[in-house]
Amino acid sequence: MFDVYLGLGANLNSPKLQLDNAIAALKQLPKCEFVKASHYYASKPMGPQDQPDYINAVAYIKTNLPPEQLLDLTQQIELQHGRVRKAERWGARTLDIDTLLFGDKIINTPRLTVPHYGLSEREFVIFPLLEIAPQLVLPSGVAIKDIAKNLPLNDLQQLPL
Repeated sequence: MFDVYLGLGANLNSPKLQLDNAIAALKQLPKCEFVKASHYYASKPMGPQDQPDYINAVAYIKTNLPPEQLLDLTQQIELQHGRVRKAERWGARTLDIDTLLFGDKIINTPRLTVPHYGLSEREFVIFPLLEIAPQLVLPSGVAIKDIAKNLPLNDLQQLPL
């Protein structure tokens, strides 16, 4: 089975509830074992600032599914939770599920880039990932804990359970 880390984010329609529901849906995925999720974190939006703050988390699952089949399933979850895909890259959304890491695979297809292209620069990904997988090393050989040492928090706040 592959160790897969998924980034979760929402800033519309009760973001905490959106993440709760997304985690519940991830627990039901076929050929997947839900392992754990990080705390939720409040973060400032990337891109346009005229939108609500985000709630983010990272989920850890194990799966035998091929990467693009898992992508199909996570995109179905997004759609079921009201996700509307727009041309605006960093706009407000009800739910976003990104494949951050898929084992030690490096994937670069028209539909999927793994490791996720922005993983190392995003505090709302690195710090939740560090919480649930402190010894994790990226396929490049760089440790998550080393990235976290040099990454500003940018007002990231861990939310209470």
